[in-house]
Amino acid sequence: MAEEVKLYGRWSSPFSRRVELALKLKGIPYEYIEENLSNKSPELLIYNPVHKKVPVLVHNGKPIAESLVILEYIDETWKNNPILPHDLYQRATTRFWAKFIDEKILPTAWKINFCEGKERELVIEEVSQLTKFLENELHGKDFFGGETVGYVDIVANVIAFWFTVTQKIVGVEVYNEENFPALFKWISKLQNIDVVDECQPPREKHFAYLGGRYEDLLSASK
Repeated sequence: MAEEVKLYGRWSSPFSRRVELALKLKGIPYEYIEENLSNKSPELLIYNPVHKKVPVLVHNGKPIAESLVILEYIDETWKNNPILPHDLYQRATTRFWAKFIDEKILPTAWKINFCEGKERELVIEEVSQLTKFLENELHGKDFFGGETVGYVDIVANVIAFWFTVTQKIVGVEVYNEENFPALFKWISKLQNIDVVDECQPPREKHFAYLGGRYEDLLSASK
């Protein structure tokens, strides 16, 4: 009996895109269902009644929600091309950095959209200081996972792609090669991997979409 794997996602979501990347890195066939988050499907609401959001992975009829949880499930279910290290200490450290990105860097960077002047400068400085920890963790390695793309690389792809687009739209410079040489070297290597490129949103479409969202945020704050 063939395994049934479905992914409910959104083209612009870095969280559903990271699940796509993990599936592709492992060569797992799956059906992708694009969700309209303004008009969510009944299936999404059934599969993720708590958060009612993407991504949701459905494996043989059983749903798993939350991208970090899904990534671990994928790695533990399909053993080929592991994205998490086997060593228990390294696994714990890997989980730490993934949570650091999602719980510290992303929410802090999001604040940039809602502030101006001195307040924005302070938030940018805070984001830079947080990202320095990642910069130091990456020194001497091609990828966070070592020689190949791993769990933290998949999670940090939001910085490599989404942040670089967002900072152009907002008109700020949080990241540059001078301040983050290791991170920019990593971004360059990541962008040269075909399967990673396949899991990025179309750049112009994404730029227009995020630009529209930013304008909506500005209008709502006035």
